[in-house]
Amino acid sequence: MSAPGPLNRRGPRPLLLHLTLAMLKSSASIAASPISSGASMNWSEAGTKRAQAIAEALAGRESGFPEAVVAEAMRQDSQLIAGIAAYRRHPWKRLLPDPPTLWQEGGSRLLDFGGSGRPVLFVPSLINRATVLDLAPGRSMMRFLAGEGLRVLLLDWGWPEEAERRFTLTDYIAGRLERAVMAVGEPLVLAGYCMGGLLTAALAARRPDRIAALALLATPWDFHAPEPERAQALAQLLPLLEPAIALGNALPIDALQLLFAMLDPFGVANKYRTFAKLDQASPRAELFVALEDWLNDGVPLAAPVARECLSGWYRENAPMRGEWRVAGLPVDPAKLALPSFVAVPARDRIVPPESALPLAALIRGAVVQQPAAGHIGMAAGSTAEAALWRPFLEWVRGL
Repeated sequence: MSAPGPLNRRGPRPLLLHLTLAMLKSSASIAASPISSGASMNWSEAGTKRAQAIAEALAGRESGFPEAVVAEAMRQDSQLIAGIAAYRRHPWKRLLPDPPTLWQEGGSRLLDFGGSGRPVLFVPSLINRATVLDLAPGRSMMRFLAGEGLRVLLLDWGWPEEAERRFTLTDYIAGRLERAVMAVGEPLVLAGYCMGGLLTAALAARRPDRIAALALLATPWDFHAPEPERAQALAQLLPLLEPAIALGNALPIDALQLLFAMLDPFGVANKYRTFAKLDQASPRAELFVALEDWLNDGVPLAAPVARECLSGWYRENAPMRGEWRVAGLPVDPAKLALPSFVAVPARDRIVPPESALPLAALIRGAVVQQPAAGHIGMAAGSTAEAALWRPFLEWVRGL
């Protein structure tokens, strides 16, 4: 299956899911509102006592409470629709040209942002475009670091074609990623973002002769922290996703978005309501659109990798238990003997600090950076330069 053409803005994806969640939230609020007027409901004993307490607290003060709930639900739904409409008609487009390609294999390219000195190779996740690290003028970690003198390279995994859809994690790590590293020709700083951090940690353990230092940015390791039930719930979806995986030999983009939505079911609706209130010509609105375009322009995940991740990482917690293997060998960060930088954003809801910090603890002498930022904001948000870019730059300069 070929890569799609230029993105026609269609987010938030999957749209039907987010609209349905908003509808269910409104319906539940409206259904519960009669408690203020004394209407009976079929609740448990504890629920009945709670409802009575709320009704008594409201008695004499909010006689129009049910009507107010309906009005608030309608207001929130209207704001959500307004936010989605504003996003879809916003004029911003990503116009940054790609830098030269240093190496290419299949759909993957090693992009060379120039600069001098020790090379630093950034590796993003397999399920998102590499452009989050080169988002827009003034919002590009790659161009900032190159402008500060580093030799900056970015691995763009590309769209998985027929061959890549048969890849395992070993194929990606011991195959394509290792060959990209070898193409640079000298030991380098290897930096992995999110899922890319797992791939780079595995390669560093496999080829320490080619890696001068390792940076792990918002990288999960303990997949059962802080809520093992949530990880198990994601893993249990695998049998339900198998028909969709079999259709294209990959986990589709909208199925991946569904998994992320489970982490924060109402988060997308809330942020679009906030967006509706912004000055649409403001830098903040443009940054929102840029990040949403990136989020909604995902990449399918090869079927074998999807199964390895959901089963091995989320169900078995293999990395944390020391049971994750690449090319038959265990990935043990405790055996890494190289300078390491671990960024753990404090407000990360995709990779909670409890999931990322155990990896930092395993690597001897790792420098740990904990910015007051979120998973994406740390890399491309309005405070990214202070949160990550400059601390990372100073660490590389000190090697």
